Amino acid sequence: MVWQHVCFAVWVLCGSMTVCTPPHASRLIECTQDRYLDIETSGKTALVYFGNKVSPATGLFIEQLEKSAEVLEDYGILVAKVNCSQVKVPRYCTGEKILKKVYLFRGEEILKSFATDTVFDVDAIVAHVLFTILFNEVKYVHTPAELHTLEKAVKGRADIVFAYIQALGTPEHRSVMEAVFVYGAKYQFVLTTGGPVLKDMGVEEPSSLVAGLWFLHCKGVSSRSEPCDYTALRKPVTTLNIYAFLQLMEAPLVTEATVEPSQVRTVHGHLHTPLLFLFTQRETLTLDRSTAHSLAQRLRGQVGLVLIHRDSPQAIIPVEYNAAYRLPGEGSPVKFLTLQNMDDVVNLFVEKTPSDEEEEAEDEEDQEPHWSLLDILDDEVAESVYRERGVELNYELVPELTTETIKPAVMETEHTVVLFYFRWDAASMAFMQSYLEIADMLKDLPDVKLARVDCGEWTDLCTSQNISRFPTIKMFRPGEEPQLYRGMLGTESLHRFIMLSRVPVPLLLSSWEEVQSYLGGELYRRHARYSAVTVLGLFSSSMDQGSAVFRQAAKRLRGQVVTGLVAEELATKWAQNFAVKLPAMLVSRGAGFPVEAFTLQISAEEEMTSKIQRAMLDKFPELTVENLPSYLELGKPLLLLFVQDENGESGEAIQELRGLLGRGLPDSYLLCWIHLSRTPAGRGVLESYLGSVPVLPALVLVELGSGEEVFQFPPGRPLLTESVLQWLVRLKNKEEQPAGVISDGKWGPPVPFYDFLAIMDKEAPGFAAQRSPQSKKDVGEEEEDEEERDQAWDCKSDKPAFENPSPSPAQSGEPPSPQHWEL
Repeated sequence: MVWQHVCFAVWVLCGSMTVCTPPHASRLIECTQDRYLDIETSGKTALVYFGNKVSPATGLFIEQLEKSAEVLEDYGILVAKVNCSQVKVPRYCTGEKILKKVYLFRGEEILKSFATDTVFDVDAIVAHVLFTILFNEVKYVHTPAELHTLEKAVKGRADIVFAYIQALGTPEHRSVMEAVFVYGAKYQFVLTTGGPVLKDMGVEEPSSLVAGLWFLHCKGVSSRSEPCDYTALRKPVTTLNIYAFLQLMEAPLVTEATVEPSQVRTVHGHLHTPLLFLFTQRETLTLDRSTAHSLAQRLRGQVGLVLIHRDSPQAIIPVEYNAAYRLPGEGSPVKFLTLQNMDDVVNLFVEKTPSDEEEEAEDEEDQEPHWSLLDILDDEVAESVYRERGVELNYELVPELTTETIKPAVMETEHTVVLFYFRWDAASMAFMQSYLEIADMLKDLPDVKLARVDCGEWTDLCTSQNISRFPTIKMFRPGEEPQLYRGMLGTESLHRFIMLSRVPVPLLLSSWEEVQSYLGGELYRRHARYSAVTVLGLFSSSMDQGSAVFRQAAKRLRGQVVTGLVAEELATKWAQNFAVKLPAMLVSRGAGFPVEAFTLQISAEEEMTSKIQRAMLDKFPELTVENLPSYLELGKPLLLLFVQDENGESGEAIQELRGLLGRGLPDSYLLCWIHLSRTPAGRGVLESYLGSVPVLPALVLVELGSGEEVFQFPPGRPLLTESVLQWLVRLKNKEEQPAGVISDGKWGPPVPFYDFLAIMDKEAPGFAAQRSPQSKKDVGEEEEDEEERDQAWDCKSDKPAFENPSPSPAQSGEPPSPQHWEL
């Protein structure tokens, strides 16, 4: 009866031409042109392939599509095929789309189209289809900061299932998406394909990991500052393993029983998970419960833990034993033993036996290397682009400009942002996703438009714009010279630049109230989140030379800071208010900070720009990857505080050091700090300074460029203002010993350079000799670039930001009593 209902449903969708065959027959629906319309009007989700001939390549694809139909049927998704040589669907049966595309419909709406070389097998088809349908159920992250933001958002409400896959469309991706289909409403699923987040999770070599899955226990966390504990799936990422793993995460950490171990029945038996039994008694129950809870957290996901009350008449347990275990499997015996501490218990289940290691080694030898092509990529950006090569980009909001269309396009909009790129350039395509995200964020702003120019297609246009590096971004405004974007290639940085570029520069202020509102942050409050700093130039006349130079400098800094200008009598009054002589500059850092005043000297545009940029720098900055170059240009020794967060002892240390600014700290030092959770690279920096990561907060003094020694404020001593000043005096008198030395290492690619020309020479001798020699100018520029890189930080690979050190076992001369456990 069920089979008849299924057959009837297919008949309704594709017409009476469908042949009703037994259940084991193909679920792939072959539709006529007229019956295809029924799929569009039904409102159901359907994956449809349009083809006009069968070649060996398409034949293989049809086989995989047919297999996927059986799988997708379980998810309520139809799979159909239209033969374009017999029927004509004009929209899909013409042009190059035939044989190269497969479409996912929901009624008449196209959810997404896939290239056939992207959905090349059953796993890829199912993974991509479910990923599209469940798009809103899965958050995609690139950085540890994005994952931490999601953690904060769900704390106290839901747990997170975080998955890593090397590429979309893999069997592991399919398994994750099938889990999302079942558990998407219960957990927040998060996906990544990049390595930085894995390093933050404690994975030392992300490139060697095919896939991984972690359960972040956030639902029981009430404080936003408290981190979420996490548990790793220690088995291959398959659908069955994920199901069992999530069931284990829902199971109680510790189960208590009053019967013998052989009589205990828990969910772990159904999930083929070992059971560990600890024995307790009335006198030590509280301590044993605490021990069991700590041990269960360390073994969560691998072993189920049961605390058995040996006082119970039903629990007859030999007094000389304090533990027992039972391996999974029907009829598996209970083995009693006496263990000295918790580490012994953990090693019992975690450490591998020699036979296990031999079997794993044999398995590794039999397996083909996954993504072997990545081994020859000498650039992480290229590797990232290669892994995501199957992800199709939607360019609808970012039209392509040509030599003929760029001028009218720029004249139509007040602000036109143009990305100049090469389609085959890895950096260009890696940034393209961020560029498209920004376009989506700004699509409702009528005065901003984003566009792109492929310099591989329009070389004359790129040459006329002096484009020599890729990707390059320029801001165009009607009647003005285009402005080059010099910031970081990231979503946040470029978005901030565009929003600040919409503010006129400089703002001409004409009343005392306007100036007061401007300096207080009220006049342009909506831009405060993009730049907390505002700069105001004061000049005796709006027509003098200094005013003109300030205007030009403000235009050069457009998109980086909001600038204003006041002239004549109003400028004189404000100058008198801050006891400075005209021309002058006022810098406001927002509410709660005093306005700073500077006297200006009439100078060239470049000098004025540099003066404004230096005045914008914070007196006690938090160093980030983005602002680091600006502060290193000062050439000052770094008095650098490393913190993990801004609470407790770390927060107190930050406030104490801030007090140094008014307590005689020499101006020759740059007082700064790094938040390791927001800037994970700082952990590698600290380790390179001291050889290891000390207890935080940690204060160090380092002079980059002129010395190699690193000094650390004595660990264990309170970080107080007076103590730090005294420490600096001792350093000046050479009374302190260095804590580390900066290594003289140089940056290089993650793997040796792959010399393609040498490879070509093997195939065609003399090919590489046709290269034209480097000019002296090019060699000189390369040497300068190397010198600049050598002056930068020696940022080595990040260490895990989440560290779960094992508790030290109790040190005792005699073994503990078998009746209870000790931490």
